[in-house]
Amino acid sequence: MASSINTSSHTSSVSEAGNGNYRFALVSLTSLFFMWGFITCLNDILIPHLKAVFSLNYTQAMLIQFCFFGAYFLVSIPAGQLVKRLGYQKGIVTGLVIASIGCGLFYPAASLATYGLFLGALFVLASGITILQVAANPYVNALGSSETASSRLNLTQAFNSLGTTVAPFFGSILILSVATTASSELAQANAEAEVVKLPYLLLAAALAVLAVIFAKLDLPVIREHTEAAAGGVQTHLGKTSALQSTHLVLGAVGIFVYVGAEVSIGSFLVNFLGESHIVGMPEEQAAHYIAYYWGGAMVGRFIGSAVMQKIPAGAVLAFNALMAALLVLVAITSSGTLAMWAILGVGLFNSIMFPTIFSLALRDLGPHTSQGSGILCLAIVGGAIVPLLQGVLADNLGIQLAFILPVVCYGFILFYGVKGSKM
Repeated sequence: MASSINTSSHTSSVSEAGNGNYRFALVSLTSLFFMWGFITCLNDILIPHLKAVFSLNYTQAMLIQFCFFGAYFLVSIPAGQLVKRLGYQKGIVTGLVIASIGCGLFYPAASLATYGLFLGALFVLASGITILQVAANPYVNALGSSETASSRLNLTQAFNSLGTTVAPFFGSILILSVATTASSELAQANAEAEVVKLPYLLLAAALAVLAVIFAKLDLPVIREHTEAAAGGVQTHLGKTSALQSTHLVLGAVGIFVYVGAEVSIGSFLVNFLGESHIVGMPEEQAAHYIAYYWGGAMVGRFIGSAVMQKIPAGAVLAFNALMAALLVLVAITSSGTLAMWAILGVGLFNSIMFPTIFSLALRDLGPHTSQGSGILCLAIVGGAIVPLLQGVLADNLGIQLAFILPVVCYGFILFYGVKGSKM
């Protein structure tokens, strides 16, 4: 019976919940996307802060991002199984509780001033966010017709970008500004270790409140995505696993290269703008321009959500990938302000890629949707691997030519939008 489940039956099952019900669910879910964008971007504040506190080198400081992406790699597949058993709503509540515990663990880590404890707390926090991603992304994808799934996911992901835009201001006020108020070196180090307590306790409380709220909400159940819908035999359209769907496997590659390209460009922006033949900006000034890169992603997602109501998601994805690749090529082959604004403009076209690839990859997976979501979230580990490869290229070819790697990544995304998502 499970093999007969298709998109139309999914649409009707959701419709039975009533348009108002799943619209309410979408509105509720935007808070989650905002929160994990906010928390993720705080890592950019945490890295220089803990680097100063513990006198770390850059490799040691990058363990913060390694732990964060490591959680996606290790937790995503088990999270997919968990969400399949519990359902999307209970999966979301579980993720919120674990993330809240992770934030709470920053308090003893700060009290003991131990870097390893900070990394452990960050891993627990990231594990909770991974479960949230595995549950919330396909849930948004399922709350309506498959034709507008990419539009819905882009809209909610826009609030994720809003979180990444707001977080640096929050972090600079509550974390970085306090670090300069102590008089002696020892007092300053202690103050910097202690100062993370308040913001992360506030986050722990906010996540706990959200967990209680989502536990009480009456959200629609997507029954054909649960184990019960398959009658104990997980078959769908003749498949027993999400990995048997070519568009899902290619979508995972797409997520890998997209996150890798986005993080690579963001990681090298300050150094790129500091090159004498680009604009020669000092680090402090160049850091402010990163807001244009991430802010462009937020604007692009709001625009993309509207555009994909009228234009097929695959076509929009292919166009954005082409434009991103062309802008990076301009940044590679030019200099001065043209190169600067070309690389910053990539953020605008990056905007719709993650949610669009995600929704296209999950199309028609039925009861394997949770497993597929776990596989896609595992592919986010590209954000740890691709920047490392670009670093090797930068050491050997120079920072400007090293940007050819993101061009290759965008080439694959172009292929996925045109053909791969339909295979």
